[in-house]
Amino acid sequence: MREPDQENEVALSAARLAAQRRKSREPAAGHSSTAQWPAAVPFDQLSDYHTLERLREVGAAMDVQQPYFRMHEGHAASTTVIDHREVLNFASYDYVGLNADPRVSEAAKNAIDRYGVSPSGSRLVAGCRPVHDELEAALARHYGLPAAMVFVSGHSTNVSTISCLMGEGDLVLSDTLSHNSIQVGIKLSGAARRSFAHNDMEALETLLIENRAQFRNALIIVEGLYSMDGDIPPLDRLIALKRKYGCWLMVDEAHAIGCVGATGKGSFEGCGINAADVDIWMGTLSKTLASTGGFIVGSRPLIDLLRAYASGYVYSVALAPALAASALRAMEILNDEPERVRKLQDNCALFLRLAAQSGLDTGRAGPFAIVPVMVGDSILAAKLSERLLKRGVNVLPVMFPAVPMQEARLRFFLSALHSELQIVKAVSIAAEELAQLRDASFGRALPLSVFNLRSS
Repeated sequence: MREPDQENEVALSAARLAAQRRKSREPAAGHSSTAQWPAAVPFDQLSDYHTLERLREVGAAMDVQQPYFRMHEGHAASTTVIDHREVLNFASYDYVGLNADPRVSEAAKNAIDRYGVSPSGSRLVAGCRPVHDELEAALARHYGLPAAMVFVSGHSTNVSTISCLMGEGDLVLSDTLSHNSIQVGIKLSGAARRSFAHNDMEALETLLIENRAQFRNALIIVEGLYSMDGDIPPLDRLIALKRKYGCWLMVDEAHAIGCVGATGKGSFEGCGINAADVDIWMGTLSKTLASTGGFIVGSRPLIDLLRAYASGYVYSVALAPALAASALRAMEILNDEPERVRKLQDNCALFLRLAAQSGLDTGRAGPFAIVPVMVGDSILAAKLSERLLKRGVNVLPVMFPAVPMQEARLRFFLSALHSELQIVKAVSIAAEELAQLRDASFGRALPLSVFNLRSS
């Protein structure tokens, strides 16, 4: 214990140091404090804003409408209403058709009546509701693992989990097609990042050989169903590599639940592996499970760590009870009605077959839920989306800068609610309109210099 004189000296030293710091921040004599610093840059002078303006100019010059933020005037299922007109809808994550199921809606309404609309704080502060624990228990049972936890958003789930577990001195290896939330989580973690070509296990192993020994912990991250290409990873080979080189393996199941596997359990069912062989399962509640939010499933120590330290859980509001209730009811229906999964996969297989017959390039897509129609040119993809909407088909483009300039595509999301006739119609119209635009050389070989942008 310090003597009183020692304590006084420590206090005086701290005061002197604080005074010195304040003085160092004061402007020099004869100089204005405002003169030392440049003026704040207006937002419309930022380089990213210039990029947006240039893209708008190019679109206007090519007579291409902005394809995003279309207004849906009601429930968007296999059909939707845009501009007071019913159109076929291939722009929804409602893969097994539960978003407007009355049983799911009733569960949400009952939760509101019992718990209110908002949880009114984080679970640490405002406490938990029984429905949170029930949902987490159901998720853990789904994977056959000890524990689970839910977050308020899927994006936050990835960002918070990765940045919580990894840090300086650690290594994260991710597939080049990994979602933005994964990339942001890696960046915020401070860990070293290495990316490998999509589903290229040889490239991944080369990176592990070259880098693993230099780092404390290593994490491999892949997606269970890739949202841009509609294919799945080789989980058996990934498990072998993570064991060989002493890594953790994290699988993002955001799009896989309800779509992959004979009963829609996800990529572990589709790949025939034991879910316990993957260290971290991540998923979202906003797609098949007809709600909003994200989750992590794994070992009890993993969940304990995240509940204590994951920023998007500790310092964020809890999942609304109504959203937890709707996700829980959707999980129950998914388990009770596997025919929904079979219908979805049959629809996707039909789309792929018809697309091939029509000369449409669907890339690497499997019969799960997501089918890209590869167009190439970004301006062409935007124009094609516009033409399809005029003919009653709502499907959105993925284009530069989200993908490289010449790798643009239309991304079709299939649903168990789509009929065969609707799929036949959509594929036929897409093939006709794409052929017409290409015959007219619309947007072909548009140079990147038009945008005055860097391809990176």
